[in-house]
Amino acid sequence: MARRGGCLPWMLGAVAALLWISEVTRPPTVSVEEYDPRSPRRPLPQWSDESFFIEERPGVPGDSMGTAFAVDRDGAWLTAEHVTHGCKRIGLEERGVARLVSRIIESREADAALVRDGLPSDHALPVSGHMPAPGSVGYHMGFPGGHPTLVISELIGAANARRGEAGESQPVLAWAERARIPIGDGTLSGISGGPVFAEDGHVVGVNSAATDRRGRILTTAPDAMIRLVTASRAVDERPVAYPFVDLTDAESRFGSWLSQGVIRRIFCDADEEPGG
Repeated sequence: MARRGGCLPWMLGAVAALLWISEVTRPPTVSVEEYDPRSPRRPLPQWSDESFFIEERPGVPGDSMGTAFAVDRDGAWLTAEHVTHGCKRIGLEERGVARLVSRIIESREADAALVRDGLPSDHALPVSGHMPAPGSVGYHMGFPGGHPTLVISELIGAANARRGEAGESQPVLAWAERARIPIGDGTLSGISGGPVFAEDGHVVGVNSAATDRRGRILTTAPDAMIRLVTASRAVDERPVAYPFVDLTDAESRFGSWLSQGVIRRIFCDADEEPGG
């Protein structure tokens, strides 16, 4: 397979200060389910000949921050698998504190994870397994560096990504960054787990990795994301998707979803005990 881009850093490079709810004295056990449609190691159809390598950070997981978004009003949230993997405590931000969650389903097919017992939400985002056309516009939303940011991109096409030297190939979409609101050129660390929207208004993937030098963003393949959502049996919402009119419309919707709490920061605490 063709190799593109050399090494890509994880998007969760920045370590966040975790504001856990004060009444918690011991972290609850995080129950992690694994979902793998390849089991017992059935090969999935070849996704693409294009390939990326994602460099894993050495050592044990550290405290970090990413993005999550509601896909059901009863507490189901999507994020990236590398945001939740190896965490002792996981929390969704609510008014400056991290509200603990305890039930996670992690995909072994793609960089996606589903929170089953997160905060209820008045709204949910529509997800789709449809592959957008190459050249179409993507709207990535999340918290790089902890700050709300909208990234506009153009879809290059389908690709594969391998996480670490021993990692297995995973299906992704590769996007070329075109603009940011607010304007900036810093790392996208922290946008991991946030949604990427197609022009028709559907979420077609979860932000997974990026390369700052080449301006590439990788997101999970739409069909892999949908397989995890379906397998969870935690999502029965069917929100209506409205096409984006223009960039102003995308910016306005992002602001509304932030105000409504549909897109939030998610925190990982790798320590055994609070403050440990």
